[in-house]
Amino acid sequence: MKSSLLFNFSVDKENKTINIQREFNANLELVWKAWTEPELLNQWWAPKPYHIETKTLDLEIGGMWLYAMVSPKNEKTWCKADYKEIETNKLLSWLDAFCDENGNENTIKPRSLWANFFTEKNDITLVDITLKHDKLEDIETLIEMGFKEGFGMALLNLDQLLLTKNKKQ
Repeated sequence: MKSSLLFNFSVDKENKTINIQREFNANLELVWKAWTEPELLNQWWAPKPYHIETKTLDLEIGGMWLYAMVSPKNEKTWCKADYKEIETNKLLSWLDAFCDENGNENTIKPRSLWANFFTEKNDITLVDITLKHDKLEDIETLIEMGFKEGFGMALLNLDQLLLTKNKKQ
């Protein structure tokens, strides 16, 4: 088990992208499941004290993951991921958006095109994430909304979930 896991977060203003590289102490199949199965996603995707509730998840190209981020006061912020590319255990890509509970997009807030690449070496899985944006202002808005901190906290939740799942195997 590796004690110091990679976590890189960088912004490329010229190409309007955010890149995150994150290692996990778990095999590729388990990490993939954590990113694609609603019962696992619900346990880690939101930074505490928030949590998410998946309404639907249709894991296929053209499918959608529709979920609510739920505050401690039970206030729901709806989000969706429209799946663009899926290669099991290798690539998961989606276009995200804030939306209503029926998946109707909020066109005011920025959207990100996520490309998540999964690789494994010696039972350590690397997820290399690129978020592409139409405008630099979209990245600035995400950063101001606390994306780096919030997503970093969610990834720590994933570490804990993977640790629990690894012990059960």
